[in-house]
Parts: sequence; C-alpha cells; structure tokens
Amino acid sequence: MPASTLIIGAGGVGNVVAHKCAQVPEVFGPITLASRTVSKCDRIAADVKAATGVEIEAAAVDADNIGETADLIRRTGAKVVINVALPYQDLSIMEACLQAGAHYLDTANYEPLEDAKFEYKWQWAYQDRFREAGLTALLGSGFDPGVTNVFCAYAQKHFFDEVHYIDILDANAGDHGYPFATNFNPEINIREITARGRYWDRGEWLETDPLSWSMKFDFPEIGERKVFLLYHEELESLCRNMNGLKRIRFWMTFSDNYLNHLKVLENVGMTAIKPVPFQDQLVVPLQFLRSVLPDPASLGPRTKGKTNIGCVIEGVKDGKAARHYLYNICDHEECYREVKSQAISYTTGVPAMIGARMILEGHWLEPGVWNMEQRDPDPFMQALNEHGLPWQHEPLDPAKPMPHR
Repeated sequence: MPASTLIIGAGGVGNVVAHKCAQVPEVFGPITLASRTVSKCDRIAADVKAATGVEIEAAAVDADNIGETADLIRRTGAKVVINVALPYQDLSIMEACLQAGAHYLDTANYEPLEDAKFEYKWQWAYQDRFREAGLTALLGSGFDPGVTNVFCAYAQKHFFDEVHYIDILDANAGDHGYPFATNFNPEINIREITARGRYWDRGEWLETDPLSWSMKFDFPEIGERKVFLLYHEELESLCRNMNGLKRIRFWMTFSDNYLNHLKVLENVGMTAIKPVPFQDQLVVPLQFLRSVLPDPASLGPRTKGKTNIGCVIEGVKDGKAARHYLYNICDHEECYREVKSQAISYTTGVPAMIGARMILEGHWLEPGVWNMEQRDPDPFMQALNEHGLPWQHEPLDPAKPMPHR
C-alpha cells in the first residue's frame, strides 16, 4: 500500500509538489497539504483534483509549533514530510518528524530569522538522532541545491576519477512583465543576493563584496548572459564530498533592471532584516517589502522564456584532463500549462517530489542526515527524465577552462 505523504508549505513550490506527487499515486498514496493559511491549500487541492482526479486533504498547521506539527504527522500517518515552508522552520519540522517517526526532506538549509547566515551545521547536528531513530533526513532536494548536487555526483561517478573545479550556473531568461519581482519568496531571495559572495578554493573560504564578481557564459537556448558570483548552500556540502576538489563557485544571472531596483531598495534601507520602529511598533523592512511585492506564486500566467541551470565540471579521467557540462532547460510557459506554475517553482518542486520518491521506494532510504551528492545519483537522474526535468550533457574542451582560475 502506498505511503501517506505530508507536504508543508502552500506557496508556488508547494503547489508544484502537490501536483507532482498526485501524478504518482502508486508511490505517494494519501496526500495532505498543510500551511498556516488553509485557504491556500484548498485552492491547490482543487487544482490538483481538476488536473489529476486525485483528492488531497488540506490542513492548517503552524510549522513553528513542534507539537502541533507532530500531531498532524501522526493524524495523517505520513511516512515522509516534504518541507517546502520557510527555511526558518527547518529545525522545528525536523524535531516534529523525530517525535512522530517520519522521514524528512527539504529544499533549502536552515537559517536563523535574525541573521542571513546559510549553514548546514544546525541540520548536520541531527545526524545521530535521525540515525538512532531509523529515519532518513534528505537536505536540499530542490534544484540548486539539489539537482546540481546530483549532477556533480553523477559526473564524479561516470566521467571523472577526480573532480577539480565546479562552477554552478543558474540562468533565468524569463520575463514576467513587472518592473520588479522575485521568482521565489522575496525575503529569502533578497537576503541571499545582498549577502557577501563566497566560494571555496583549495581548502579555504574566500569572500567578495555582494555582486562584485561577474563573467559571461553562453547558455544553450538562452545565449550569452552575464552571471554574478554568489554564495549558495550546496557549496558547503559539495566541498566536503567531492574527490580531489580544488575550487567550487556559484553564479546567477540578473537583469540590469533587477539590479537597479535592488540597489535603490538597499540604499533606502528596505532590504534590512533588523526591526525598526514605526508608529509605536517594530517593523522589519524586508518583511514589509515582501508584503508589497508580487507573490511569486502569481507569476506563472505572466512569465515567458526559459531557465538553464547546470554545472561545468573539470577534472581528470584516466590520467587526462576532462571537462563536462550537465544542465537542464525548463520552459516557463510549459510549466504553467502542466501545473499552473512558473519554472522557478517547477524546478524546485519536481526534485522535492523525486527526493521523496527515492526515500519511499528505498533507493535512498538510509537512517541519518544526508546531502544529495551522498546518495547514488543514477535513479534520481533517471527520474528527472521521467518527471519533467530532462537533463542534458555536453563534453567540453578541457583546454578552455572557466575564467578566474
């Protein structure tokens, strides 16, 4: 009998996860979608029923409340909890899974609400507790982190004896028509982008000023784009788990329009995360900004164009230099036709479903806390092709390395 599944979070990604799980009822069985705002769950449930014929239950939950979340896990009989809520809630949901005896999966690592600090240390600290409980916790099962980690593991397994250099590249050539909007939670997006850049090079972390490093890269089906160096959480685990690694970096595209708006918002203090007094109360500027920006879940019907996310990997195979590019191209309009979502939510939600499938089917069922590259990449890579995110591979000329060597 298929296992019961609990999805926590009813934003754009939660919508995709609900649709994709419902497409595989023989794996996921009864599905419950829970959020603090149950009306969002009801709307998604109605869309899922219309698209797939599968009925999912909607439930209200405060994911910050460990006891309430554990009670919901018990009531639904969920074998796996797919956490697509806010990163601030990762630890409380992990605690609830331990209390109620459910496997755990998320798409972004924990960060404290009061500090834009992306680290796995808080979640890695749960390794012994999950192992002793006989439960699996899978961290970062989105696209980046997530699929990018699996791309690296697949390349290490099949194309290299040693991996020396990794550049993760994320390009979104979609156009939603707004003067300024973010393609996922505005608060998380802006905290990430305004932080100092950071990359790992020969055993140490090096920092850059925010968005101060850039280069150009020619993306298939998108063309040449300017990409900016950021810190991204998958760097922290990959630098520990790739054989022979010398350097790893992360790059993302931004339009001039986006960067100009962001600079103005920074200059007037609207990206600050510390509370400020306003009319006898404390207000966090970035949280207020989030409330007035377009909801990313609303961008689906407006967005046209494609994304291209992948990894350029350099190393050695059979004593010779080798270079490979693994990537996925996703079309915003095709995503909306399938699940009423733009491609940013789609590329995060589909891998979340696949990661949960890997646990439920036993491919990645091992007690403990794991990052994606620590699991066998082959069944996950096959599932990407089956569930709407086909991957592509191009051998590259090893004599033409990435810049900034």
